[in-house]
Amino acid sequence: MNHPAPTSLTPTAPRGDTSIGGLLLESGKITPESAERVLRMQKELGIRFGEAAQRLGLITEADIQQVLARQFDYPYLQPGEAKYPDTLVAAYQPFSHQVEILRAVRSQLMLRWFARGRRGLAVVGLNSGDGVSLFTANLGVVFSQLGERTLLVDANLRRPHQSTVFDLKTPQGLSDMLAGRAQLDAIQKIPSFVDLSVLAAGTVPPNPQELLSRNVFAELHVQLEANFDVVLYDAAAYALGSDALEIARRVGGALVVVRKNHTSQPALQAMVEQLTRGGAEVVGTVLIDY
Repeated sequence: MNHPAPTSLTPTAPRGDTSIGGLLLESGKITPESAERVLRMQKELGIRFGEAAQRLGLITEADIQQVLARQFDYPYLQPGEAKYPDTLVAAYQPFSHQVEILRAVRSQLMLRWFARGRRGLAVVGLNSGDGVSLFTANLGVVFSQLGERTLLVDANLRRPHQSTVFDLKTPQGLSDMLAGRAQLDAIQKIPSFVDLSVLAAGTVPPNPQELLSRNVFAELHVQLEANFDVVLYDAAAYALGSDALEIARRVGGALVVVRKNHTSQPALQAMVEQLTRGGAEVVGTVLIDY
């Protein structure tokens, strides 16, 4: 079996015009022709570009707030924009109570884990349907909004979800890299966000646990940590096999996701004991209620 050759990631291209007008043009909110009208009103009245565009009825206050967020590297989307599900609340509702909680989780992880020089973290749950994949996707978005170079790895090689969440079309991903059939260029930047990339699960293999147990996974993780500030692994449910234990052992730490009124306390305790016995540090537990 061939190991994936060390490959440097493509550097981020320089950002273009980040003025309000430039961002409105880039996003298609205004046309070059309407921009001329805005510039004339701006000059005549001595007001800001965005205010002039609003007075002309070309944009809304929501449009202004969105481009301001992009100016400050805090991108988010308006409802109906892009092809992500509405449940990706960090993308569509960044100022909601749910996302405030996600940011609180992010802060705790920064203090308890990433501030200690760690870069990788496995996100694990007990059963399928506990919401681990969607939670990890939202967590990846809020880390990227902090300005951290964030990589979300779909390490659920049994029932992958992240390609669906982020509308990824590439057939290659983690499993193909572990089998020596793909390299780091399988990682895809998410254009809606400044600092978020996703590595899809790839081809669903017949032997996910064996793939994750090979040394090539540890070698790949080292490469990923060298290129990103935060690497989040969406792991398969513990009830489906030992994949999550292997990922957490390799990465060194795990965040446990628990579904309210659904996760069995004895089963959860047994999973945490297995994680700890395998050499992973359980950084914290998140309770999901839905």
